[in-house]
Amino acid sequence: MQERSAGDMYSPNHREASPIMLTDEKVDRSKRNQCWSATWGGGLVIACVLLLTAAFAHAATPKVSSDLQGLRASAHVNVIIQYRQAPTAANHQKVIRQGGALQRELGVVKAGAYSLPGSAIANLAADPDVAYITPDRPVFMHGTVSQTLDYYEATLNTPYGWQLGLDGTGIGVAVIDSGITEMPDLQTARQNRVVYNQNFVGWDANDHYGHGTHVAGILAGDGSASHGPGFRYTVLGVAQNVNIVNLRVLDQNGQGNDSQVIAAIQTAIQLKNTYNIRVINLSLGRPVYESYTQDPLCQAVEQAWQAGIVVVVAAGNDGRDNSANTYGYGTIGAPGNDPYVITVGAMNTLGQPYRTNDVPASYSSKGPTMFDHVVKPDIVAPGNQIISLYQPAFTLNQAYPGNEVNATLLQYGPPPPGNKSGTYFILSGTSMATPMVTGAVALMLEQNPSLTPDQVKARLMKTAYKNLVPYSAATDPVTQQVYNMQADIFTVGAGLLDVQAALTNTDLAPATPGSALSPTVMQDSSGNIVVTNSPALIWGSGVWGNTVVWGVSVIAGNDPAGLPVLWGNTVCWGNTTLGGFGTIWSNTVVWGVGQPQGEASITAINGE
Repeated sequence: MQERSAGDMYSPNHREASPIMLTDEKVDRSKRNQCWSATWGGGLVIACVLLLTAAFAHAATPKVSSDLQGLRASAHVNVIIQYRQAPTAANHQKVIRQGGALQRELGVVKAGAYSLPGSAIANLAADPDVAYITPDRPVFMHGTVSQTLDYYEATLNTPYGWQLGLDGTGIGVAVIDSGITEMPDLQTARQNRVVYNQNFVGWDANDHYGHGTHVAGILAGDGSASHGPGFRYTVLGVAQNVNIVNLRVLDQNGQGNDSQVIAAIQTAIQLKNTYNIRVINLSLGRPVYESYTQDPLCQAVEQAWQAGIVVVVAAGNDGRDNSANTYGYGTIGAPGNDPYVITVGAMNTLGQPYRTNDVPASYSSKGPTMFDHVVKPDIVAPGNQIISLYQPAFTLNQAYPGNEVNATLLQYGPPPPGNKSGTYFILSGTSMATPMVTGAVALMLEQNPSLTPDQVKARLMKTAYKNLVPYSAATDPVTQQVYNMQADIFTVGAGLLDVQAALTNTDLAPATPGSALSPTVMQDSSGNIVVTNSPALIWGSGVWGNTVVWGVSVIAGNDPAGLPVLWGNTVCWGNTTLGGFGTIWSNTVVWGVGQPQGEASITAINGE
């Protein structure tokens, strides 16, 4: 079996998301001065609109992000200016006097989005009211296709929740994506479960690209278009009766930017009580350019978390990226790099309803995060070749009609075998894994509405299935290149989502926002890489110890299972490149002394 990535499916002109990209995009990180153009997001590429030129607009300053430092004075750029206090009309006037224009107020992060000349940046950075200036960066999606049934329901033990009568009833979920088109699978008794629509880009809140509707189906589809006489397989979402708040931030080509996503997050917070929004799904992201403490996109998701909303974010699809000689490590995108949120990586079910042989998808981005060295992802879920909703008019379908599901594949009729379904489409990526976790969160909150975001995150991580295949390999069906994977904490986090275990567990982490922060890693005095003693490791009591939450995946020292040590004394942690990582590790460190004898190697992965 072979693995198909979003990069295999999408052309450079058809991204899954915008500059804020969907988590299915892939870019060579060595090409730092090129635009985002592929379907998978590269963690370190600088958007072409910010291409450095010979003429500098200003000297380096800690209040201006690195990707603005070399901007030509005559260039015009869209930026986000964060202030120390909520910006006032006087702050906006200062920008206007510098030749700028206010595009959007972003009060949730005490900021504004502006269009201004490069020559204004130095003067504005000198303003004591200004905290930090960044480009209004593009974002993108993360996802792809399958030639087999996904079998995620059995893999995640999802039917257990359904047997308890849990389906997300009463829980509001904000889907911030390319929009959602009304579909029968998203209705109940002819009533649309998309209860609110708002557009932040384009002309309406409908999905013209195809990504957001696919995500919504994974989250909440009730399978009505694949249920009934003659149907032998029903395509079901995880939480089939949630109320969806559709906040469209990506256009018909999957394009968007930071300010649009931040404005959508701000709206979700404002509508929290109106629609009981308890979860935000972000199957999109972009490269990391600075610490999460300065990144306005990360600060926005933190505000949602502080407001009592669980934020679930795709990790990204750069796990194959070896342009920095890290074998895909250090490629988690923003805002998945923020320690508050639940960051989701992708697994491959191999087309079988058994989790014991599930392996990481080779394209799933890996931690630790750039600059801050946060342990990510937090959890993984099936993301490879996932069947969900679409319409033939979507841009994705126009570009990739081969992703349409046919009657033979789904093993149902009518339509006759060989005919295409007008309802279901196959995509792969961490974008697809993310709504599975979002749906599980909705079930948990329906069961116990008093759970806080930190308690939800801690419980999901503790109860995740940890007995995963330690080593595997995938072969790209086009290039025949082999990608090796290792089920370590930077690839699978705390393990594979287990809905049954999460719903039966009663342990409670502290309710305080930030009590379940993802920890960071550092190099100790002996040269080993260790998890730091942060509040994230304490989590209130010994119930939340390292081995309990993250399993027995070795970080440093001798592995009790006798597996090769992931980290070694030869690791070089420099401070000049890759946000302080330098060369994170060498080939021999990553792969130890080879695969333990007796461990089966999966040399080809189905459908990725």
